[in-house]
Amino acid sequence: MQYRRLGNTGLKVSEISLGSWLTYGGYVEEQNAVSSIDLAYESGINFFDTANVYIRGEAEKVVGKALSKYPRSSYVLATKVFGNMGDGPNDQGLSRKHIMEQCDASLKRLGMDYIDIYYCHRYHAETPLHETLRALDDLVRQGKVLYVGVSEWTAEQITEAVHLADKKLLDRIVVNQPNYSMLQRYIEKEIIPVSEKHGIGQVVFSPLAQGVLTGKYKNGANVPEGSRAAQANTNMSHILTEENLDKVEQLRSVAYAEDLTLAQLAIAWILRQPNVASALVGASRPEQLQETIKASGVKLSSDALEKINEILTN
Repeated sequence: MQYRRLGNTGLKVSEISLGSWLTYGGYVEEQNAVSSIDLAYESGINFFDTANVYIRGEAEKVVGKALSKYPRSSYVLATKVFGNMGDGPNDQGLSRKHIMEQCDASLKRLGMDYIDIYYCHRYHAETPLHETLRALDDLVRQGKVLYVGVSEWTAEQITEAVHLADKKLLDRIVVNQPNYSMLQRYIEKEIIPVSEKHGIGQVVFSPLAQGVLTGKYKNGANVPEGSRAAQANTNMSHILTEENLDKVEQLRSVAYAEDLTLAQLAIAWILRQPNVASALVGASRPEQLQETIKASGVKLSSDALEKINEILTN
């Protein structure tokens, strides 16, 4: 496993990190979740991601319990705040009240004294930005949070937050968590340039496009049983298109030439970006991780990168 600095900080995180979205705390048997975390840790992954809103805190409980056997200093843990955690008017968003209360609630569920990275899960237009940044700065000063991040904020929102933090002498955003894959490249135009300018690293989610880039889905074939697309509450119509599946088929030959699986090719392509600190993957079973982990440290040839670009932009 290779490690990268998170933005301009001194923190080093594994190139591949393990998340718990749509998996731990309800959709996956706890033993499979724990086994996946154990395999990740034993394989050199030191970066684990969850959120308060994942199954209303249940994912945090599973992750915290699984990691409790390991020294706290040996891993980096991220969780998030924003989503709806109750029925009250103040049970969501980025108000000072919600942030402070949810940080304490997350720490309790995780069974930990501090959170390494605390993300604003989305942007909240109803809360003044200075209120949000001040609350996060206070959590850092209290030692409950070490680093502050955001997820799915626009380049303009990130820029405003950086300038306001500098003006008010508040703790800066150091990481952004966007959707990024071969089939979802919007961050390349503005997000990455702005982040590089301000020392912010990317920890990307859905690097395998919710499983589409593993090659499990094929044009003209039935959706595999047990796959994410087969779940009744999952809508993948925006990415599970005929055009995308055609691209995946063309990428198979590139992966074969590089002696990689499709999933490894997709992760290695993500990690070609120096601004990306880590690719966040999910796993409902330990064996799903074994293949993906091997993508760390892979350097794609210039021919492969050229062919990939032709396929993706055609």
